[in-house]
Amino acid sequence: MENKILGIHHITAIAGDAKRNFDFYSKILGLRFIKKTVNFDDPKTYHFYFGDEVGSAGTILTFFPWGEQIQQGRKGSGMATEIGYSVPKGSLDFWQNRFEQYNVIYNKPAEKFGEKYLTFLDPDGLKLELIESKTNDNRKPWETEEVKSNVATMGFHNITLTLKNIKATAEILTEIFGYKLTDQDVNRYRYRTDEVEEAAIVDLVELADEKKGHVAGGTVHHVAFRVKNDESLIYFRNRIEAYGLEITPQIDRQYFHSLYFREPGGVLFEIATDNPGFMIDETLENLGKELKLPLKYESKRKEIEETLVQIN
Repeated sequence: MENKILGIHHITAIAGDAKRNFDFYSKILGLRFIKKTVNFDDPKTYHFYFGDEVGSAGTILTFFPWGEQIQQGRKGSGMATEIGYSVPKGSLDFWQNRFEQYNVIYNKPAEKFGEKYLTFLDPDGLKLELIESKTNDNRKPWETEEVKSNVATMGFHNITLTLKNIKATAEILTEIFGYKLTDQDVNRYRYRTDEVEEAAIVDLVELADEKKGHVAGGTVHHVAFRVKNDESLIYFRNRIEAYGLEITPQIDRQYFHSLYFREPGGVLFEIATDNPGFMIDETLENLGKELKLPLKYESKRKEIEETLVQIN
């Protein structure tokens, strides 16, 4: 099989209060809570996963909720600054009313690249967008009692990176990841892969005088790109290393296998596999119901459970 980058796998951000984060994304936004686990490097902190029914690549938003003591981050250059979700056409009125109901900060709808979108902030200040894609999004959304399929998020539409200069980052996207420049509007450049229909877009915004961002509460920690399997993962590791960038060895993240590297503009990129998936330790019906621990922490379960706040 040919080795390809298959769009966005997941996006990971930093939050403060765990229960507030859980409530916002599972109740107000209506995402499925698919995995409750802990940070591999800090087991006394949660790692939450939200997505569609099965946790499909291209729908997975994850959080490190580090508590109210976490410093507030600052959006700026060298980081991912906007997360775009695809929603059905005609659904933005529903979302405006819902954001009014729950006192969510948002801007009135606008348009870019021929697509209507609504910008809003989560409780930690993370910037997100709901976008009425001009192409048909045939993914099956997760439904809740309040957020039905005719308005629900379908998964990622795009991720936006803010950079002082886009040239080197664009080269990674085009020369290694196989993306193509498809649109430009002033200082926003849109890159897309043809390998997948959805979660296929990376926007690069060039702001030469923008102050460097600070990754902390309310910001994106890293962006993960998808590959099919371990063979493809190692293929891209070799390519990135040959390009002259430092990249980690393969790391087992329980539900996927990963590599990490910092692209030339400063954004932390991950490459993650489809395998083994989120149902290796829970059934489809029970996704997100129980605290799942990496094997190395299982012997400390009682101690870990006592330190974590109750969320559901």
